[in-house]
Amino acid sequence: MSVQKILINGEWIESNSGETFESINPATEQSLGTFQKGNREDVKSAIDAAEDAFEKWSNFPAPKRGEILLKAYQLLKQNKQRLGELVTKEMGKVLPEGLGDVQEAIDMTAYMAAEGRRLFGHTTPSELPDKFCMTIRRPIGVVGLISPWNFPVAIPSWKIMPALICGNTVVFKPASDTPLCAIEFVKILEQAGLPDGVVNLVTGPGQEAGDEIATNPKIRMVSFTGSRDVGLDVTKKAGLKKVGLELGGKNGIIIMDDADLDLALEGVVWGGFGTTGQRCTAASRVLVHEKVKGRFMDMFLERTQKLKLGDGLKKDTDVGPLINEKAREKVDKYTHIGLDEGANLVYGGRKLGGKGFFYQPTIFTDAAPDMRIAQEEIFGPTVSVIEVKNLKEAIEVMNSVKYGLSSSIYTRDINKAFKAIQGIEAGLTYVNSSTIGSEVHLPFGGVKDTGNGTREGGILGVEEFSEVKTVYVDYSGKLQKAQIDAE
Repeated sequence: MSVQKILINGEWIESNSGETFESINPATEQSLGTFQKGNREDVKSAIDAAEDAFEKWSNFPAPKRGEILLKAYQLLKQNKQRLGELVTKEMGKVLPEGLGDVQEAIDMTAYMAAEGRRLFGHTTPSELPDKFCMTIRRPIGVVGLISPWNFPVAIPSWKIMPALICGNTVVFKPASDTPLCAIEFVKILEQAGLPDGVVNLVTGPGQEAGDEIATNPKIRMVSFTGSRDVGLDVTKKAGLKKVGLELGGKNGIIIMDDADLDLALEGVVWGGFGTTGQRCTAASRVLVHEKVKGRFMDMFLERTQKLKLGDGLKKDTDVGPLINEKAREKVDKYTHIGLDEGANLVYGGRKLGGKGFFYQPTIFTDAAPDMRIAQEEIFGPTVSVIEVKNLKEAIEVMNSVKYGLSSSIYTRDINKAFKAIQGIEAGLTYVNSSTIGSEVHLPFGGVKDTGNGTREGGILGVEEFSEVKTVYVDYSGKLQKAQIDAE
């Protein structure tokens, strides 16, 4: 199997380090290839290439940039099946989810391609006569993008596409667990006609490459999706750079006593065990009303027992593996923490034998809101069920964690729905739907420790990857002093 390379200034080259690493299929533990272990010098070269390409790319008309993205959109559609299967092989999620991962990138690319003919500022009246005021949108410069492994095609598209349409150039550092997905994604951008140096790709461990991206003065913005602790470290090192952070979540689903329990069950299973719980929007807490808890738990256990674990490429697989053994050990550690805290393990909680990093879907009941399993992000197929007496208590429990990304409520009462919408501290709230399902034309992001207030997706995604310049045009032919002559 050939050794993959990194992309700098339009050339696929070997790393300065002379070192390589392997990417492993988490379902089979077989190697998917050998990849360059990029180092600080590689990142510096990538930054220099992006800086050299910036002037020409930023002055290339935005509608023309959009045409290149439109070509990328067409190529992504043509390669959807191939890329979706690759996502499943390298990340482990079941094939329908792998295809959904790619579809999200397709949708984002289409949306941002069209933004090339918008990228609007606004005009506003001046307080003085014969004076025109407006804002225009400008690129930031060279942006460093650091993406996670759980959505190895979708999340890079959420960063790269708005960055490109706004006229920025890119240094892209993907997660070390999914380098092949990143390489194939960037190759499609190449095929679409992206000029040399506009997107540069460096694979390898995060610490050294990430540090260079965060600290290099030629990088004007850093966009990071990953853990809270690493995000804080990036922010400290970035200094005055613009920083976009999408960090963890400890999301919950509220099930009221008037809820459609069949519908709620579908949402809990999808939210808790989809992508094997490895989503920042995963529903790891279920806050169920005491009047329906018993009935719901019977349904939940029966449904969970029927879930089949296996290779995501097989049609009958419901839940795939965790990304690696370290992740599986972490999930298992939290199972023991939950037991030690006094929660009731009613299903799962065990590793599967044989090849692959499989872990049973795990359900705890009698979980107290302040238990670690109900407070900390586990990033695995673990759901803690918490009994609540009313909506007020449910909202209080929902808000008792340090994160604030996604939330959900199942109810037939519109008044309860809107009270939850207003009361829950989260960037996303779903009504009668799971905690998962964001769409690319709307903003995505959270509050509290989930990030730093930035949003990806929609028009706010464009705002994140651009700067605003305010322009005043005075055509009076004389000196006019704002606030003074305007009295």
